[in-house]
Amino acid sequence: MTVQLGTKIRELRKRDSRTQENLADALGVTCQAVSRWEQNATFPDMNLIPAIANYFGVTIDELFGYANDRERRVDSLLARIDSMENDNLRGDVNLEKCISLLREGLAEFPGNEKITHRLAEILSTTGWRRHGEWLRYGEDGHLRSDFDRHRTNEYWNEAILLFERLAEEASDDRIRTDSLCSLMMLYRNTGDTEKVLSLAGRLPDLAHSREIMLAMATDGKTQAKYLGNALLSLTYQLAEQAVYALVNSIRHFDTPAAMEESIGVMEGLVNLFPLICGENLGLYHRESAYLRLYLSRLLYEAGRQDEAFEVLDLALADARAYDALANSDAPAYTGALVCDADLSRADFIEPGSLAENLPLDWPMWCNPDYTAVKAAITADPRWDAWVSRCRA
Repeated sequence: MTVQLGTKIRELRKRDSRTQENLADALGVTCQAVSRWEQNATFPDMNLIPAIANYFGVTIDELFGYANDRERRVDSLLARIDSMENDNLRGDVNLEKCISLLREGLAEFPGNEKITHRLAEILSTTGWRRHGEWLRYGEDGHLRSDFDRHRTNEYWNEAILLFERLAEEASDDRIRTDSLCSLMMLYRNTGDTEKVLSLAGRLPDLAHSREIMLAMATDGKTQAKYLGNALLSLTYQLAEQAVYALVNSIRHFDTPAAMEESIGVMEGLVNLFPLICGENLGLYHRESAYLRLYLSRLLYEAGRQDEAFEVLDLALADARAYDALANSDAPAYTGALVCDADLSRADFIEPGSLAENLPLDWPMWCNPDYTAVKAAITADPRWDAWVSRCRA
C-alpha cells in the first residue's frame, strides 16, 4: 500500500493543533497506536477510518490523499471536452463523443458538479444543433417559440433535469447561477413561463450584479479595472439586447421606413464600442464584426447593396483586428475609460480564425427569415470576392 496515511494524519493533527493523546482519546486507542500510524509503521483498523476523517473534518478520499488526484482527472476530462468543443462551434463534429466521455466521467465520479454541469451544457448545445430552435412571428407580430416541437427535444429534456438538480443542490455558486440562467432559456423554449418568472426572482437585478458592485465597492487602481470591466460588459449587453428587441417584432422590418429605422439602430450599435473603447475594441472586435454582418444583411435587403459590401469589409477589418490581438503576447485595451480592464489571450474564442469564418456566421442573427436575401447576396459577384478576402 503506497498511501502515506500516517503522514496525512500527522499533517492534519498539526494543522488543528491537536496532540497524539487528543486523537487517541477521541478514537479510544492508545497514544502508541497513533504514533505507529504517523510513522507509517502500521495502519488504523478500517472501521476507524470514518471516525478519523470525521475528527479532522475531511472526506475519506481527502484522508487518503485521493481528492487532488480526482480533481486533476476531472479537470483533465473537462479540458479535453473544451478542446473537442472548439470543433463543434459551427457544426455537429463530435458532440456524441463529448456526451459519451462525460457520461463515463459521471460513472467514475458520481454526482460531480463540474461534469454534470458540462454534460448539461453539451446536451443543450446538441439539442440546438440537431433539432434547431424553432421561432416564428405570431399573429401579434412578435417572435414565438414552437413549444410543442421543443418539448420533444430529448437533449433539452435531459439538460433541464440536470440543470434543475444543479440549480437546487450545487455547492459552487457559479455553477448554481449558470444553471439557473440556462434553465430559464430552456423553460422559455418549452413554454414554462411561470418557471422562468420564478427563477428570475432568485437572481439579482442589474444594479446589484457582480460587475456593478465590484465597480462601486472598490477604489483606486482596482476600481479603475472594475469600472472598465463593467463598462465593457454593459456595452456588450446593451448591443445584444437592442438587436433582440429589433428581431422580436416584425414591425421593425415590414415597411421601407421601418427597415431604414432599424438600419439606423444597427449603425448606432456599431458605434457604441468605439465610443467606450476607442480604436482598439479588444474582445469586442468580435461583437462589432457580428453587428456589421447583420447590418450588411439589412442594407442589402433595403437595396443599398454597395453600402452592404462596404460594411462587410469593415466586419472583416474587425475580425482581423480580433485575430491579431488573440495571437499577441500581451493584448490590452487602450481607450481612456477601459485601459485598466482585464484582457488576456485566454479570453479570446477561436484565436486566429474569426476572419475566415465570417462567411459561415453571416448574417449572425437569423430573424426575420433571411433566405431570400442570402440567395441574392451570395449570387452577387462581390460576395465571392469578399469570401476570398476573408480566407486570404
